[in-house]
Amino acid sequence: MFAGLANWWDNAELWLAQLWFPLQFVLVIAVLGPLCLGVAWLIDRIVDRVAAWFGPSRDEDCPPRA
Repeated sequence: MFAGLANWWDNAELWLAQLWFPLQFVLVIAVLGPLCLGVAWLIDRIVDRVAAWFGPSRDEDCPPRA
């Protein structure tokens, strides 16, 4: 099972390494761009939830200025 996966990964890596560099760049950006955006969104949501557990933000503590 793992040998088949390792062979597939080796073939995919070899295929990518042999591509023309601009195509490598486009493929990496097309995959990593959305992936990084998704991870950043997830981290933002998690930080918002954790921050909400610790109480209101400083802006909510201060009365509004007239």
